[in-house]
Amino acid sequence: MNTAAKYTQVKVSVDPSIASAFKGACAASNVSMASVLTQFMAGYASSTMAKKKPQPDYSTKRQRRAAIQKISLQLEQIRSCEEDYRDRIPENLQGSAAYESAEEFVSFLDEAIDALNSVASI
Repeated sequence: MNTAAKYTQVKVSVDPSIASAFKGACAASNVSMASVLTQFMAGYASSTMAKKKPQPDYSTKRQRRAAIQKISLQLEQIRSCEEDYRDRIPENLQGSAAYESAEEFVSFLDEAIDALNSVASI
C-alpha cells in the first residue's frame, strides 16, 4: 500500500495566462500554490460563515408574541396586495377561476391573521 500523500490537481483558471501568472507569482514569492489556495479557501469559508445570520431568540413569551405580530403584519400586507389584485380583475372575469382563487386566498389570509392575533393576545 502506498503511504505517500495523494494530491489532487486543481485547475486555477481556464485561461492559461492567468494560471501561468499565478504559478509565477507563487514561485517568485517562494510559496507553494497549494498553501496559497488553502489559505484562500480558509479565508473564504470563514467569511461565508461569518455572514450567516444568527438564529432569532424566542426564549421569552414577549419575544414570541412580537414575532407573531410581525408575521401578522406581513400577512396583512400580502392580503392587501391580493385584494388589490382581485379588485383589478375586470367585471366580466369576476366569476373566473382567477377571481375565485384570489377571493379564497384573501379569505384564508383573513383566517390566518385572526388566528395569529388571537394567539398573540393570550
